[in-house]
Amino acid sequence: MRNALARGVAMLAALLVVQATTSLSQEYDPPTYKEDPRLLILRDFFEERGSPVPHLARDFLIAADRNGLDWRLLPSIAVVESGAGRAFRNNNLFGWDNGDHGFPSVREGIHLVAWKLGNSKLYKNKNLDEKLATYNPYPHYPPLVK
Repeated sequence: MRNALARGVAMLAALLVVQATTSLSQEYDPPTYKEDPRLLILRDFFEERGSPVPHLARDFLIAADRNGLDWRLLPSIAVVESGAGRAFRNNNLFGWDNGDHGFPSVREGIHLVAWKLGNSKLYKNKNLDEKLATYNPYPHYPPLVK
């Protein structure tokens, strides 16, 4: 009886490990975006503005798609806040927290800001204009980003 119980517990643990591994790999293995026309559009968008981040276009797409955001939102905020990354500090392309917040990397900043805009209590369930007005209460900010 004890051996059967031990085998059952071991089998359950193995199933949980397999499930956890599958979930993590699915979560962190996004589509390649190779054939996605948005990728080329974003790279061109950044290159035309002399931005140092065209190589991160895929990250912008992944972050937007994972968090239910319009794929143009973060690049547009980056243009308004940091000249598309030409003038930023602390890996913060978005002027997050008045530009004072630092991120470990630009890539991590993209993903964290996208998560906040899509999921935090402050932004979730708001339309684009409401999100932008919350992001920056200056009345002319939403049209600048859009």
